[in-house]
Amino acid sequence: MGDTTVTTQEGREAAVPQAVAATSGRGLIGRLRTPRAPRLWFEILLIALSYWTYSLIRNAVPEQRGQALRNADWIWHLEHQFGLAVEQSVNHAVNSVTWLIIGMNYYYATLHFVVTIGVLVWLYRGHPGRYGAARLVLFATTGVALVGYYLYPLAPPRLMTGSRFIDTVMVHQTWGSMASGDLKHMSNQYAAMPSMHIGWSLWCGLTIFALAKAPWARVLGLLYPAATLLVIVATANHFWLDAVGGVLCLTFGYAVAWLWYGRLPYALPRQVAARTADEPLPAAG
Repeated sequence: MGDTTVTTQEGREAAVPQAVAATSGRGLIGRLRTPRAPRLWFEILLIALSYWTYSLIRNAVPEQRGQALRNADWIWHLEHQFGLAVEQSVNHAVNSVTWLIIGMNYYYATLHFVVTIGVLVWLYRGHPGRYGAARLVLFATTGVALVGYYLYPLAPPRLMTGSRFIDTVMVHQTWGSMASGDLKHMSNQYAAMPSMHIGWSLWCGLTIFALAKAPWARVLGLLYPAATLLVIVATANHFWLDAVGGVLCLTFGYAVAWLWYGRLPYALPRQVAARTADEPLPAAG
């Protein structure tokens, strides 16, 4: 009886280091996967660094003009085969209304950034518990888009040879795109697939629709990506199939967030308590 007690005690003592190690491992993973209140300085630095890296990589991708033009011809031919080649008709129709196309040029150039940053700020202030997961969706979406730019160079419709597409920025002399006019040398001209205008705008729209309380705001959330689709086609910056690529990238982004957090960002708690390094770690789910 005494020997059994000693053996049991020794076994417990031997198991302590293993239990501590296992708990530490779960604690670390649990801490990384648990929503935390974002820190302003870190978020500003992260977003600035991430966008700089994104621009650097996107513009460093070989332009491959010949392949990009061949890919554009192939997509245009494919759309004709299915009777869905509507881009040129939309481009010409909207371009005939001067005030409308000029407005779309500025829409294309500005709202892509303004609305996305605005939604991030709104999440940061009003939904800190969901901010990190929603930001992960956006970052994963943008990251996988870089792979698309590298593997599938694509010319936008306005740069196709022998086509009748109108480069609306050039025609109306508006500041409406980093890929037109004097600014075209600062951006890769042949990174049209996938469309991050659609990827980002749909992320904004779904986030607003899921979290906003006012019905009018939720409606605007749904209208924003729809309007963006019209803009990218009317200005001849994208085929509508580029928008499909953007949706697929966003789907990948949501999958990454779901795998990491175990649920979609909008199902996470709205508020979380700020923690310091010396506070106990939460238990892993």
